[in-house]
Amino acid sequence: MTAMAVGALMTADEYLAGPEGPPRTSLIEGEVVLHAPKLPHELACSELHFALQVWRRAERGRGLAVRPIDVKLNERNVYNPDILWYAKDRVPARDDQPPYPMPNIAVEVRSESTWRYDVGVKKRIYEERRLPELWLVDTRAHALRVFRRSAPDAAVFDVVLELERDEPLTSPQLPGFALALSQLFPDG
Repeated sequence: MTAMAVGALMTADEYLAGPEGPPRTSLIEGEVVLHAPKLPHELACSELHFALQVWRRAERGRGLAVRPIDVKLNERNVYNPDILWYAKDRVPARDDQPPYPMPNIAVEVRSESTWRYDVGVKKRIYEERRLPELWLVDTRAHALRVFRRSAPDAAVFDVVLELERDEPLTSPQLPGFALALSQLFPDG
């Protein structure tokens, strides 16, 4: 890859062809954005990923829950959601190379350095690229917003749920999965 000036825009292919840089970056509208997560972010990610792993391992055929990997959404956007869940029929092969396919569920957890992107341009691009379900975990408000499509052919996220600390997180894509938000926000 040729050197690029700091602040220069790049394409998704340039971003993906580059050397492995800081492990916590995304390409958002052509700009490399550094993630700087803090402890509340990492604790919420760990708890949610653990809950998904326990649910997934309880029964065969429950897909794959994984921490950040690069997903190319278009020529100017490569995201690595905090957690991704793939249904059994969409799980990437272990030796597949990036970029990886769109997950069935993408989870973005609030980090002060990236939250404005998560609730803004990233949510919009996820919706345009037909992500079935997006979870936005707000560690400051101790709440979670779920955006999903009521049917696979729904053009937009037409179901929006705002869950608070005392409500369980569930999904029609995850039969039998339920997580009390108090587990994500134990100090709330």
